[in-house]
Amino acid sequence: MGGRANRWDWVTVLLIMAVVIGGLVSFGFAADWYQFRGPTADGQAGMARLPLTWSRTENIVWRQEIPGKGWSSPVVAQGRIYLTTAVPKGTNEDQSLRALCLDGTTGKVLWDVEVFHQDGSTAPRIHAKNSHASPTPVVDNDQLFVHFGHMGTACLDARTGQRLWAQQGLRYQPVHGNGGSPVLVGQHLIYCMDGADVQQVVALDRRTGAIAWRTPRQVRAKKPFSFCTPTLITVNGRSQVICPGSDVVMALDPATGKELWRVRYDGYSVVPRPVFAHGLVFVSSGYDVPVLYAIRPDGRGDVTHTHVAWMTRKGVPRNASPLVVGDYLYLAADDGLVSCLEARTGRLVWSERLGRAFSASPIHAAGRLYFCDEEGVTFVLKAGNNYEELARNRLQERILASPAVDGNALILRTEKAVYRIAEPVQP
Repeated sequence: MGGRANRWDWVTVLLIMAVVIGGLVSFGFAADWYQFRGPTADGQAGMARLPLTWSRTENIVWRQEIPGKGWSSPVVAQGRIYLTTAVPKGTNEDQSLRALCLDGTTGKVLWDVEVFHQDGSTAPRIHAKNSHASPTPVVDNDQLFVHFGHMGTACLDARTGQRLWAQQGLRYQPVHGNGGSPVLVGQHLIYCMDGADVQQVVALDRRTGAIAWRTPRQVRAKKPFSFCTPTLITVNGRSQVICPGSDVVMALDPATGKELWRVRYDGYSVVPRPVFAHGLVFVSSGYDVPVLYAIRPDGRGDVTHTHVAWMTRKGVPRNASPLVVGDYLYLAADDGLVSCLEARTGRLVWSERLGRAFSASPIHAAGRLYFCDEEGVTFVLKAGNNYEELARNRLQERILASPAVDGNALILRTEKAVYRIAEPVQP
């Protein structure tokens, strides 16, 4: 009798623990922000209670200056913040391509290591809005994957910064620098490689850095360079990795690299990461005149004329990724225009001109939308079909990196520093 009673006591305890944990999750204790645009790869921070207002002095938990220059977005895992930067060396424009780890609570730099050295005499010219350290890292368990485009990819020990492996055999000619970030899918680290000479999607074995597969674009784009980050989706129980590039978006099998479908368009220098919602993949075609495509991803082969549900040219971003919250799709364009559309139909609901220009991708938390413009102003809007501005927050430092979230704190990277921004904990 005693043993049976104890058994039911343990069952009761486990049930209570499940309810408590479920409650914590529902109230905003989100997963680690371990990759570009967060755990769901689309800017969703759940019910995190992010601050509404801040300034250079208000609600700033800490500010940590970062050496050099880099526009990789910060990522967060197990209470630590990771990012990359490029530090000039000497007088010949050499660059030390580095990875850093910060303590999430204090901002203290825990380690700062050189991953690769870039020779200034052979380094390509970069765009004024780019850096030599723009791709965002990915962290999983105790492994940190950092990517520097044509300079190579490496896996580091996330605890110490020790380099575990490096892959520098995939060279190509970048235009305006590098930008696309990698994504982890099972045992593969997948990224787009779109330069002036080579355009393909590559998968590395996450354990060794060896090439697992390569899939060429097979398109003759006049301007073949792009900077996009793949997006993993699941359709009818099957995984697809969506990989936009110049003049084409491809869906690949992440295990083999086999092409599943493609949609053709006119565009190059594609930056925005696709998002998937309501059974549609939303893709921006990039420069010069961006078009947003809503694509049904259940086709096979070339589905350009059969699976585009709708498209629009109004207020489409060239740099910031789209954001879907509920039934609505939000866009932040390069001219400062923010728009709300019906996600299923593309019908324009509202549009307002806010900042000077948007390059950072927006995020959503607990019914609030956060848009960071290039001047360092973050606009907080109420999610929904009516335009309602809740706050404008100025840091007076340039922002091109996308925000990250750590619990109820907003992590912003400016041109000079990383900020932890949060409201005081109520007693």
